[in-house]
Amino acid sequence: MTTRSDPGHGHPDPGLDAVMSERRHLVNLAYRLLGSLTEAEDAVQETYTRWYAMSRQQQEAIKSPGAWLTTVASRVCLTVLGSARVRRETYVGEWIPEPLPGGAEWIGGRQGGASVDPADRVTLDESVSLAFLVVLESMTPAERVAFVLHDVFCHSFAEVAEIVGRTPGACRQLASSARRRVRAARPSAGVASGRSDVVGAFKVAWEAKDIEALIGLLDPDATATADGGGLATTFLHPIVGGERIAHAWAELARRRPADTVLLERTVNGRPGLVAQQDGVTVTVFAFEVVGDRIRNIWVMRNPEKIGRWTTGWHRGPPTRVRPLPEPS
Repeated sequence: MTTRSDPGHGHPDPGLDAVMSERRHLVNLAYRLLGSLTEAEDAVQETYTRWYAMSRQQQEAIKSPGAWLTTVASRVCLTVLGSARVRRETYVGEWIPEPLPGGAEWIGGRQGGASVDPADRVTLDESVSLAFLVVLESMTPAERVAFVLHDVFCHSFAEVAEIVGRTPGACRQLASSARRRVRAARPSAGVASGRSDVVGAFKVAWEAKDIEALIGLLDPDATATADGGGLATTFLHPIVGGERIAHAWAELARRRPADTVLLERTVNGRPGLVAQQDGVTVTVFAFEVVGDRIRNIWVMRNPEKIGRWTTGWHRGPPTRVRPLPEPS
């Protein structure tokens, strides 16, 4: 985005740095609200477009540009969430939030492989774990916005009310309802952890097609969920039960092309796995580990969601594929 000059003087806009310094905060907020970095970037771009559509006098009349940008970005996201719920009714298979690489693995830009501005990287903490984002997906748009703004970003309910268009009391109820969803989704026993040793052991057992070892690493009630979006081959419905998942993963190992390489990588701040073929990431695996057992596995194969994991990524025309048959 180019620097604007003061009319008639050719001097840089003194407020530009302050406005642009909000970008990282806005991207962080929008990603948590939308679960898609692509949509988050678009929402932030729309926010800045609205800022620069105003005259200099209108901009200077705004006491807190940061608060204005946050309000507009949140409202844009609220609109996107409403339309996304309709779009996902026709989505092929399960919808999983877009996975984020760790700092060392952040490779692709938006298009043409452009490098990513470090300021655009999302801060990796508990609020972007796949387990947390999946719970957010179960909320209504208003619940999600109220909860994320208040509980994650510490905005007052008065501020949330201005954004959501409801009373502070109503926003308090929305956040409370969302909080109950989060509590209900938390493990009843044990503490969710980011144990890389469990994920590493799973990788070894998987490569060895060791079903018994896989069963020992999986919670008996574990769930595996895949997202291909109709653009990559995968199973359409979640696989429930550690033993069923172990057998399914052993079968995947037998079908896996010989040139596939499994790598241990950070996915949304937690230990995960990445499958690559000829240097191209074809699958991203995220895990929720509770105690010393894997409770959830999320399998991302939709190329529109995992392109950032491959150098030179750019959006191409979608190609529809048939899903894998359901495991017995």
